[in-house]
Formats: sequence, C-alpha cells, structure tokens
Amino acid sequence: MEAHAVLERPAPVMQSSHQPRSDAHCSEIVNKGIAVQDCFSTLCAIEYMKSNNVRAEVIERVLLHPDLRRRPPH
Repeated sequence: MEAHAVLERPAPVMQSSHQPRSDAHCSEIVNKGIAVQDCFSTLCAIEYMKSNNVRAEVIERVLLHPDLRRRPPH
C-alpha cells in the first residue's frame, strides 16, 4: 500500500518557506514519527502521527518530502 493512499488527501502545493514551530509537543511527535519511519516504515510512522492528531499535510511533508522539513535550530 502506498503512503499517499493512507493519507487520503491530494498532494498539497509545497512552499519553500516554513512557519516557525509553535507547538513543542507536536514537534516532538513529528520527530518521533520520523524516527519510526527510519526504524520501521513510512506506514508505521503515518499511523503513529495520525494517532497523535498530527495534521495530514504535516505528515505528508515530513515523511514524503524530507527536503521540505524544517531545519533544527543551530
């Protein structure tokens, strides 16, 4: 099963600029979701983030478009 099918949304138009993180808890969940993807699979990461109420557009951006992820603060 493709990861896109799980999200059940059309691909959004990606923008190169990102808004600053405003929710530390959500940021932590997203970071853990990325780790789940690295250790297990994209599908597991999608399910983890969906179960923690991360918006579908955020899940798609961070898991399917890693080049569009925010950079950690220096």
